[in-house]
Amino acid sequence: MNNTLIIAEAGVNYNGELNLAKKMIHVAKECGADVIKFQTGKAENVMSRHAQKADYQKFTTDADESQLDMIKKLLLPYEDFIVLKEECDRVGITFLSTPFDLESVLFLYNIGMNKWKIPSGEITNLPYLEIISSFKQKIILSTGMSTIDEVGAALKVLTQSGTEKEDIILLHCTTEYPTPFDEVNLCAMETMRQEFGLNVGYSDHTSGIEIPVAAVAMGATVIEKHFTLDKNMEGPDHKASLEPDELKAMVSAIRNVEKAFGTGIKQPTASEVKNIAIARKSIVVKRDIQVGETLTEENITTKRPGNGISPMLWHEVLGSKAIRDFREDDLIEI
Repeated sequence: MNNTLIIAEAGVNYNGELNLAKKMIHVAKECGADVIKFQTGKAENVMSRHAQKADYQKFTTDADESQLDMIKKLLLPYEDFIVLKEECDRVGITFLSTPFDLESVLFLYNIGMNKWKIPSGEITNLPYLEIISSFKQKIILSTGMSTIDEVGAALKVLTQSGTEKEDIILLHCTTEYPTPFDEVNLCAMETMRQEFGLNVGYSDHTSGIEIPVAAVAMGATVIEKHFTLDKNMEGPDHKASLEPDELKAMVSAIRNVEKAFGTGIKQPTASEVKNIAIARKSIVVKRDIQVGETLTEENITTKRPGNGISPMLWHEVLGSKAIRDFREDDLIEI
């Protein structure tokens, strides 16, 4: 049973091309992801002309280009998301897109999206939180760049505006691309679980796949990871994203970890039972002894196989009499 919701984050890695976005849907499905997530917005509604690029964006794109101009080239028009949702439904993978402005929230709601991923940058955007929570649907809230108090404040807005608390999942996240391993702070995921009593997950921006796998081992119920068809493509997020073979490996590793959780009952598994007699030991004769001879530490010992008297009965056997003649390495009988 798959317990972890795996979100393949396409983001804006389709570079403003609908056909590329459609191809990413098929790749995400083939790699085993449960959800593919895009980003929806109108650049002019999201940022002013004064908005600066992040350092990683300056490194991966034209440093002289404004963030507004960069985003204009990357985002798809609304009508394309209708096509993408239909393609997801046809392929059999859940469509999800993060809205970055209020108009886009309403658009996605009106085309039937019924689960919401709130990005880290919107966690302090009260009117944005209020309108999404008014739909009374499931919400995944990313918490990058946030203090525990800011997470609590966002939760208060969401729950007071219509969303049931149990319908919210918190994603721990470090908003840096790529995230240095010493800034991941996976233990903060457990801190939020204990503080708010909610399911938690992890949105990963590290290089590689080991950290999201570790997050699942620590109890993450959602994993989100950026992916791309080619890290060498132009655009701000490609270099910090997984290529398809890496995404497939991450999904496989997570599913293996889920299988390894088991039932929690400590008992031999079906495959272990046959090895008990092979790996454990029994009380055996150390040297030839005669019937009636007292069994002592000088004439008995423990050796494999384990299908005789258990060494846990050692003290009960010591001092008893041999019931027959035994030869070296014979299993003791009493």
